[in-house]
Amino acid sequence: MSAEPTLAEPTPVEPAPAELTAAERTAAAIGPWATAGEAFALLTVDVPVEHWIESLTTARDTLGLTFFDWLSAVDELADGFSVAVHLASVGNPAEGVRRVLFRTRIPRDAASLPSATGLFAGAGWHERETHEMFGIDFTGHPHLSPLLLPDGFEGHPLRKEFVLAARVAKAWPGAKEPGESDHAPAGAAPAARRRMLPPGVPDPNEWGPLAGTLPPVPERPARGAARGPRAATAATPPGEGPAVRADRPRRNRSVDQGSASQAAPAETQVPDAASTSDAPVPGLPAPDAPSATPPPSVPPTPASPTAAPPTPAPPTPDAPWHLPRPEATPPPPPPPAPPATGDDA
Repeated sequence: MSAEPTLAEPTPVEPAPAELTAAERTAAAIGPWATAGEAFALLTVDVPVEHWIESLTTARDTLGLTFFDWLSAVDELADGFSVAVHLASVGNPAEGVRRVLFRTRIPRDAASLPSATGLFAGAGWHERETHEMFGIDFTGHPHLSPLLLPDGFEGHPLRKEFVLAARVAKAWPGAKEPGESDHAPAGAAPAARRRMLPPGVPDPNEWGPLAGTLPPVPERPARGAARGPRAATAATPPGEGPAVRADRPRRNRSVDQGSASQAAPAETQVPDAASTSDAPVPGLPAPDAPSATPPPSVPPTPASPTAAPPTPAPPTPDAPWHLPRPEATPPPPPPPAPPATGDDA
């Protein structure tokens, strides 16, 4: 007997790789050290410092990002400085403008980065400005001299620890706080709260030409003392405050009784016969003696039948248009016409 043919096992089909995003394709083209992300319609590629020039070269030669837009930095305080370069591709009108932001991070104590002037000539001025504003050194720059600041200027103005000396040495124009402007009336009280200083502006009593010559800022008074005795009484813990004043009783009256300041109506007291005294009043004539004969008695009237209580009137509504409408009275008939006489005919 012939052997039965064996069926070949199907070859497993490998799944197609997922399509890469634009950020992943850009990071793969730059190098394995690059990471990319997209936010707010801008593609950002982060690269290490040692691959800074290599990444910019690949962006220009491989990705076609030949247009240099700008270069600047951001002070990240303890995390150092972030240096960013914005490049674009404008050569293909059908493709449109492609923009990519390249970013790297350098330490604060060693703020140095290779210069990109060998790749983009327009980076020369941007690196000079970043050098004088942040203090970052661009090694290999042909002329790293000040660009905007005057000669002899000390410090780097865009660092976050830079002191804004002009805010201390020169008064800020216009009203800053209540009572601190030239337009305040004479004798006006000073500001009730401590003035807030923006970042970079130190206390003038600690830094600047007036250091140590200004009086200390008074402490903020307690909440109760600042609002009067009533607030101070309310802020006192229960059982430790002053007693309630006799002329200011507590509000423990009901609504129908009114407030404590409303005096109650005086009640009319009818003197009874027992309390009436027949003693003469000084300065007035003595009353006549009562007569011995009693007054004639009036015969009692027979008791009248019990009358029905009056029917109370219906309550009157507040608005007059709520009253019932009176029925219309028909007009009186016209008087009969006089009979016709012969003279009228």
